[in-house]
Amino acid sequence: MRRNTMVVLALSAAFALCVTAIAGAASTKIRAGNLVLTFGGTTVPTKLPRRGYAPVKTVIFGKIATSDGTHPSALRESVVDIDKDVKLNVRGLPVCKPGQLTARNTRAANRVCGKTELGKGIAHASIAFPEQTPIRVTSPITIFNGGGNARRSKLLIHTFITVPVPAAIVTQVTIRKRGTGVHAVAKIPVISGGSGSVLDFRFKLGRNYGFRGRKMSYSSARCPDGVFRTKTPRTVFKNEARVPGVAAQTVLKGALAVPCKPRRG
Repeated sequence: MRRNTMVVLALSAAFALCVTAIAGAASTKIRAGNLVLTFGGTTVPTKLPRRGYAPVKTVIFGKIATSDGTHPSALRESVVDIDKDVKLNVRGLPVCKPGQLTARNTRAANRVCGKTELGKGIAHASIAFPEQTPIRVTSPITIFNGGGNARRSKLLIHTFITVPVPAAIVTQVTIRKRGTGVHAVAKIPVISGGSGSVLDFRFKLGRNYGFRGRKMSYSSARCPDGVFRTKTPRTVFKNEARVPGVAAQTVLKGALAVPCKPRRG
């Protein structure tokens, strides 16, 4: 338990510094019903070539709240489209299977799938049982390569909560290459029988590696016009905790322009 606490504290400190460093990162706020979703991100580095692609890592963060302070509906699905100036590559990367992460805590998940890791972060959730004060829980995020090819690939986002009982939560993200860029769909499992809702998350995604004597990168990008265009045409929340006066399902949609700096070459 002490080791897990130290891991969470270390990640919290690291990402607090990370968010401070990217204070100029783009973010947007979307509202529907009593839900307020804030999401944003940036690339590291921000200065990129106009034509050729260069390796990048992506910082992504989000916050889910309510306008009236009640327990938020549970995030269950998110669809994200990214323009053609971003490319993803999994060729030569080791693969982790969802079954390898089931019922494993963060340390055990890293032991079996550590070679497939693509990113790390931290998340908070609220567990709200009837007639009880909501419980705030903290969990490290670890992102693993779920396999695929140039046209279609998968990410496995692993978190582990200890309240009310120890449980691994594995979110599967299916990524498809489209003519206009990247199309990603994340399916978030039910948390604590429907009593749990994500409050916030932040993580860094990206990895440089070698394959057959060549330098490779999971993510690469270019910056021809000074901005990456991102949108969520569908983000679904469900009122699984049955909060009175809140719709059974809420769907949010919006767009985000992430700035970058074109460089010569």
